[in-house]
Amino acid sequence: MSWPGLFLGCFVFGFALSVLSFALSVIGVHFHFHLPFTTEFHGPHLHLGAASAHAMGGGVSPVNFPTLMVFLAWFGGTGYLLTSEFRWLAVPALSVAVLAGIAGSAIIFWLMARVLWSPHENMQSVDYQMVGVLGQISHAIRAGGTGELVYSHGGTRHSCAVRSADGTSIDKGEEVVVTAYERGIAYVRRWDDLAESH
Repeated sequence: MSWPGLFLGCFVFGFALSVLSFALSVIGVHFHFHLPFTTEFHGPHLHLGAASAHAMGGGVSPVNFPTLMVFLAWFGGTGYLLTSEFRWLAVPALSVAVLAGIAGSAIIFWLMARVLWSPHENMQSVDYQMVGVLGQISHAIRAGGTGELVYSHGGTRHSCAVRSADGTSIDKGEEVVVTAYERGIAYVRRWDDLAESH
């Protein structure tokens, strides 16, 4: 295979998968699979879909599916133009094509990291935990009965059914802490009671 053919293949492959990734993210389709590894290291995750960022250590990795595909497209396109249209030799064309691929990936990564991806986008399982949530009783709990709890979670206001953990009544407006959550009902104790016991 000639150098122009190799560069053209990289360009077509990278560009086609970039378009496919963008299209799948627009319609909300998300594919997730693991690359096989034989050691205990579980290997990288590969996500198809431009909006599916995978946070590693609280940040976004610069080596991800969209940036790899952009690298291939820019590398292939630049290499193809230099070898077929400008008749450059293979080694200089390859060097400039690699630099162009890195530049294209860096631009796309910067756009995704600074503009498209929110640091709060990738929620962890702890973001859904109810135990330990502080809230306020909006409808009083009768002894052995059910009331309503209003609380903030993930920056938004929520409410749910609530019962007293010890079966006693709790008045409207009391601050409480969730000690258990089962079948959509939060079991709470008064914040003052917990503070006194510690």
